[in-house]
Amino acid sequence: MSNDVFPTQSESIRNKVKPVFFPKHQMAVYKRLEDKHTMVEVENDPLGTRMVINLGPQHPATHGVLRVVLEVDGETILKSVVDVGYLHRGIEKIAENKTYQEFMPYTDRMDYMSPYSNNVALCLAVEKLVGIEVPERAQYIRTIACELARISAHLLWLGTMVMDAGAVSMFLWTFRERENLYSIFDKLAGVRFTVSHCRIGGIQYDMDDDTINDIMAWKKNFRKELDSWRKLLGNNGIWMNRNRGVGVVTKEEAIQLGLTGPVLRASGVPHDIRTFEPYLMYDRVDFDVAIREEGDCLARYLVRMDEMAQSIRILDQLMEQLPGGDIRADNAKHTYASKDEVYYSMEGMIHDFMMTDVGVMPPEGAEVYQAIEAPKGELGFHIKSDGTGSPWRLKINSPSFSNLQALESMMEGSMIADTVVLIGSLDPVMGECDK
Repeated sequence: MSNDVFPTQSESIRNKVKPVFFPKHQMAVYKRLEDKHTMVEVENDPLGTRMVINLGPQHPATHGVLRVVLEVDGETILKSVVDVGYLHRGIEKIAENKTYQEFMPYTDRMDYMSPYSNNVALCLAVEKLVGIEVPERAQYIRTIACELARISAHLLWLGTMVMDAGAVSMFLWTFRERENLYSIFDKLAGVRFTVSHCRIGGIQYDMDDDTINDIMAWKKNFRKELDSWRKLLGNNGIWMNRNRGVGVVTKEEAIQLGLTGPVLRASGVPHDIRTFEPYLMYDRVDFDVAIREEGDCLARYLVRMDEMAQSIRILDQLMEQLPGGDIRADNAKHTYASKDEVYYSMEGMIHDFMMTDVGVMPPEGAEVYQAIEAPKGELGFHIKSDGTGSPWRLKINSPSFSNLQALESMMEGSMIADTVVLIGSLDPVMGECDK
């Protein structure tokens, strides 16, 4: 290896810089530290308390393979550099070689805490691109499933964040409720986790009475659980003080950084796509946008707790309004035929083969951007068509990537012990960030 990759001790002393050893492919990360004027000069560190350390990428509190390079002085973080991309799978490029419907299961693997939201976002974008009218019942079921997915994602965030702060019991309780939600998704979609239940033009399976009854029973019990958790954590001085005043992001900073979702609303910006640009059936329900002004970790915790309560309120209204009718558009050029048609008619089988072979074919040059309010914030798909059954270009605007931009400024000046709380309060999922 050359000396510019692994500096010798004599060179480091001559340059009055402590030696830092790193693989060649990571030089760019440490160059960013240098650009921040963070390489440690010997004469400014007489006690030897300053050093460069890695948090992650293999660390249980990084919510995936996230790496943060920290320069610390004792327990205080002086500078930080966020290094993402360890889970990059190139799914935007994969989309160019798949039909629109074939690509939909790949979205399950982005924010794998809320796969249904990802499915819906893609299907809405393609339907907007082609001009497909989706039956009302299918839109209601999508909305119900999206709110269940929002609660499921927030439950995992709550359990892991409290566990990162040192309490294990909450993790077990939140996962018990997630298991109940997985059972509901199993009945609705036939799959517990990576559901792939949405179809362009509708949904795969209808919601039967048994599933409806399970949702109603779960809602009734979850209200009590959520209230008990609020009391438990709200009366716990250790938890409240652990988060209060930590990682403050002002309203102006949140807007400048392009933050989104609960992180943005916790800084006093009441932006929620469900109310600003309603999609699905959100214009037919009444709910409050959860918002806080403090912009710290505690505010982000409170916003997500409020959001779960509002999701239950939304579900109450949707279940009461749920209409009958079809669950897929009645157009063989836009969506898969029902299995009854495929199994018992030649035309149905032909349409099924054609949809699998070439899929939906938007007009050449058509371009669209469609976003939803996913559990972590604005999840958007920008699609441009070349007239074939695959996108010419598909770009994903993922909220985890947007929100991680705040992490460097939040960490600098904080304590090492606060890192896990800071990361947890942003609730990133690296499968969505890296794509």
